[in-house]
Amino acid sequence: MLFTDVIRKKRDGGELSADEIAFFVKGLADGSVPAEQVSALAMAVFLNSMTAAEAGLLTMGMAASGTVLNWADEHLDGPVVDKHSTGGVGDKVSFLLAPIAAACGCFVPMISGRGLGHTGGTTDKVESIPGYNATPDFSLFRKVVKEAGCAIIGQTEDLAPADRRFYAIRDVTATVESVPLITASILSKKIAAGLDALVMDIKVGSGAFMVSMDRAEELARSIIDTAAAANLKTHAIITDMNECLGETAGNALEIAESVAYLRNDHRESRLDDVVMSLTAEMLVVSGLEGNRNVARQKADDAVTSGKAAEAFDRMVQAMGGPKNFVDTYATHLPKAEFEIPVFAEAEGYLAAVDAFALGNSIIELGGGRRALSDNLDLSVGLSGVTPIGSLVNRQRPLAIVHAASEASAQVAAEMIRAACVVSDSPPAERPVIYENLRGRE
Repeated sequence: MLFTDVIRKKRDGGELSADEIAFFVKGLADGSVPAEQVSALAMAVFLNSMTAAEAGLLTMGMAASGTVLNWADEHLDGPVVDKHSTGGVGDKVSFLLAPIAAACGCFVPMISGRGLGHTGGTTDKVESIPGYNATPDFSLFRKVVKEAGCAIIGQTEDLAPADRRFYAIRDVTATVESVPLITASILSKKIAAGLDALVMDIKVGSGAFMVSMDRAEELARSIIDTAAAANLKTHAIITDMNECLGETAGNALEIAESVAYLRNDHRESRLDDVVMSLTAEMLVVSGLEGNRNVARQKADDAVTSGKAAEAFDRMVQAMGGPKNFVDTYATHLPKAEFEIPVFAEAEGYLAAVDAFALGNSIIELGGGRRALSDNLDLSVGLSGVTPIGSLVNRQRPLAIVHAASEASAQVAAEMIRAACVVSDSPPAERPVIYENLRGRE
């Protein structure tokens, strides 16, 4: 079989056969299909999509391309459940939800990705914690999940290796937003992780890969239906991504905000609503709780009692990070040399934000990738990001830029000003939780 024939078939709108998809997956995993041909097929799929059958075959093939975990030997006394987000600006939910769910009785083996396009990557963010081993062997991963209740790691070479390579190539070839490719990428990792249940956070808005509600619902249904075919019970919540989630965007800065949340020092309202809603859904989809209001209260109690912070501390230390990190995080996280406030050109209410542009400002600072080989500056980013509806003036900036140089800070500042619309009157309120979607129970 010639791979050029596979590319040509999809380029012309044809449906790939099981053998052709298996050939592609094998070539992804062993490197026999070169990157330029992978890129060509990715673009062909982006332009012509895939049928549900094709997406299902790609999902299962990539899941089986490496190790598939089985948790039965660990004799865990709770469900194995995870959350996955389609990505956004300032999305640090994983660092909150995993320890909260663990404190509520779940076991969360969270296998995450690196930055994808304008969105930050969970793996990149957790690596801003000194000593944290984001790519452990599976024996350590299993041990930490069992003992701490959760472990956040990056995709290892053994887990869905076909997807790992495909994911990296899509990131730099403008083929991220394809519904079947997103579906296959997410679910191949989750199926390989041996989950009992999954909750999806589908982002919609200017900072999301799905910019319209129709596209977000299409992706949610694609994931729910494909997961059901693999016997993975999945619920999806569609959440707003028309602005930064929380008050920070950037690797170490998001870890700092996450720890402040877990310490119950400060919980930004939109971020808190997303975290509580998703955690409650995890308790419901896993069967630990039947009532969502009760589940949400349990999640809140896990934070206010300090149990979630303890779970996070156990995870960080077990993965090689500092002891008592929750209490000493400010002394460990990298800090940028320059901090520059960005003020709006005129006083008024922040009416709208191009969150995509905010994400790109972090790439400009060196906190995100332009190419696969880029090394990230984990200290840079934005803090004090003002939420839509707030009054901005010479006392309240749009954001504070953390940069390695004054020049890069000024470039990012101009991008932020251009991304923000200031009005004489406040905008209408907008929900952060749009819809909760579930498959056949």
